Amino acid sequence: MFFVDTIELEGLGNRSYLAGGRRTAVVVDPPRDIDQVLVAAARQEVRIAHVVETHIHNDYVTGGLELARVTGAAYLVPAEAHVAFPHVPVADGDVADIDAGLTLRAVATPGHTPHHTSYVLEENGLPVAAFTGGSLLIGTVGRPDLVEPRLTEHLARAQHSSAHRLAAGLPDETPVLPTHGFGSFCSSGQAEGDATTIGREKAANAALTMDVDSFVTRLLAELDDIPAYYTHMGPANAGGPAPVDLTPPAPADAEEIAARLAAGEWVVDLRSRIAFAEGHVAGSFNFEADGKIATYLAWMIPWGKPVTLLAESSEQLSFAQRELVRVGIDRPAAAATGTPDRWVPEGSRPVSFPRSTFAGLAERGTDGVVVLDVRRASERAAGYIGGSVHIPVHELHQRIGEVPAGPVWVHCAGGMRAGIAASLLDAAGRDVVAVDDGFAAAAEAGLNVVTG
Repeated sequence: MFFVDTIELEGLGNRSYLAGGRRTAVVVDPPRDIDQVLVAAARQEVRIAHVVETHIHNDYVTGGLELARVTGAAYLVPAEAHVAFPHVPVADGDVADIDAGLTLRAVATPGHTPHHTSYVLEENGLPVAAFTGGSLLIGTVGRPDLVEPRLTEHLARAQHSSAHRLAAGLPDETPVLPTHGFGSFCSSGQAEGDATTIGREKAANAALTMDVDSFVTRLLAELDDIPAYYTHMGPANAGGPAPVDLTPPAPADAEEIAARLAAGEWVVDLRSRIAFAEGHVAGSFNFEADGKIATYLAWMIPWGKPVTLLAESSEQLSFAQRELVRVGIDRPAAAATGTPDRWVPEGSRPVSFPRSTFAGLAERGTDGVVVLDVRRASERAAGYIGGSVHIPVHELHQRIGEVPAGPVWVHCAGGMRAGIAASLLDAAGRDVVAVDDGFAAAAEAGLNVVTG
């Protein structure tokens, strides 16, 4: 008997896996906060004997090195990956014994990275699961442009070849268990559905239904923006990440918050965009804790700049800390919990800005206002409000001076990124309205949506 437990990392859009038998188990692509992995192993009453990486990750800091140290597990890393710590190098065809009758076979699947390796879990010699990392995903593949621009086309072709190798070497009923594809920008597209098999991918995945030239042309045309913080993830993982520290940050009072803002540091309010708009510390930025805070804060903050977190509760603060250590933002400079009236100096009051919908914008009319679209270029290509200004949210902090004069109505695809952008504009002294609405409502409201 074997089991496979999935460990969801919803904020980053990834998955890790714990798989094993009656006594021992392997962990595939563990997150940096390893406590949840240890809890999963305790629940299954197994010892973690192996920790494996499919590749050197670009979108998060791994917990593999620390997990192997804590558990005494063998740490398996693809042999062609250049890392600075002790490990067991893994080459194509290598086999590790996981438990009685249960083995893990390495399959070289370059494409997402040159050294990418998938792992096939076999019970009594028969494949029962394929951990495909950033190779074969649900309906797509991992993007090939995160390593070196000159290698992108070569790696795209390798992705096609690797997908075919997996499909040819495994039974149709084999579950495909990828790391990426659930929101991560490491995926060239988002998963359609929650689970898949080799057989389903043969029928629907472009890597397995298109010839290599057509596939590569399509894949390269669909590549999206790369989060800026990815630059720092590979070196951190190759060098050997330090253990995490999730203890509460030093508390900050109103005077310290004001001083940090005056010093040009980032003060980040973790509350909902609704609560933030109703009242917040002037100059603070809004990144919702339950949004994609790890992706967007790490993408936008100047790397290494001190950040102070403001939360409505200690639970919200703890959740955000956990999300941020996964992308290398290890220790907030300070933090405060409560409500905005406690975060401003005596004699000051929280500030606010209005929220609206696309129907509200249509009723007001677009004359005399700036309509700012902060979606990515790939999203805007499918349709945009005529006359709107386009600056993706991840570029707005550096380009805020390009926003034309006048009141700004800012929107995205659903409201979260508009909330971030509105907070940046508000901090810059602009008159802003956050459009908290799905973009499909723009045309329904009668706004001029340009397509084609």
